[in-house]
Amino acid sequence: MMERIEDNLFEFAEFDERESEHIAAPRYSYWKSVWRTFIRSKVTVFLSIFVIALVAFALIQPMHSGYSPTVAPNINNSEMKYLPPSSEHLFGTDNIGNEVWDVVWAGARNSILVSFVSTAIIMVIGILVGAVWGFSKKMDKWMIEVYNVVSNVPYLLLAMILSYVLGAGLGSLIFVMVCIDWIYVAYFIRTQVMIIRDREYNLASKCLGTKTFTMIIKNILPYLVSVIVTYISREIPSLISYEVFLSYMGLGLGTNYASLGRTISQYKSFMTGYPHLFWIPVLVLAAIAISLYVVGQKLADATDPRTHR
Repeated sequence: MMERIEDNLFEFAEFDERESEHIAAPRYSYWKSVWRTFIRSKVTVFLSIFVIALVAFALIQPMHSGYSPTVAPNINNSEMKYLPPSSEHLFGTDNIGNEVWDVVWAGARNSILVSFVSTAIIMVIGILVGAVWGFSKKMDKWMIEVYNVVSNVPYLLLAMILSYVLGAGLGSLIFVMVCIDWIYVAYFIRTQVMIIRDREYNLASKCLGTKTFTMIIKNILPYLVSVIVTYISREIPSLISYEVFLSYMGLGLGTNYASLGRTISQYKSFMTGYPHLFWIPVLVLAAIAISLYVVGQKLADATDPRTHR
């Protein structure tokens, strides 16, 4: 009787090979976690929308304004000059009757284009060279000497010299910024790669015969996503500031292109009598640079896996 009762208490467990492969932990997606972390803050979402709208407007508005820095407006009426900001003239008019609204956004468009294109080229070159640099001891010997020479010359001084030699222009300015700045990115990536290249999983990959390039692409660079995004968030506003300074000094884009730096330089003499001419482009510059930096920093935080829940 006891044996029958015990038989009823137990039953054979079923074995399923597919169930043995089942992972109990919830499925993790890196980029979905980045997105969820990024939109967690309402302030970040608002700033992101503001930045997208600001950049899009700066790129689109000059296409329809008809403003050109090389063509003077066909205005003979002196009453159209030095008008203050109003509902009809949002940013007022300047000393020759140009709408400051059109002048500022045309300058912002070129400043943003220069910084975005330069940053993209700089990061691609700097990341690739820096990743190889961090692995190659032979390359490190002579690349570190190049870096020491370039880094000991002030950035703006070197940029001014190259801009003067190459001449003003959109392509020349992008070349100048790329030519100077890629070495700093490469050195930064080299340092990051050297920190993690000798960790256990990389040593194991090396022992198994994994090629260096594959280790860089699969093992190293994905680990540096948050670091790279952080660098980009600083790079874009910095290059905008450098472009503005060079154009302010009469270099950079030159007189054939609109620029925030050129606009500020032209309107600085009206700072006392007509302050809106000077302060409006300055405030637009500050809004673009600060908002890009803040959103970039928030995105950099979101790409760090340690912030994911």
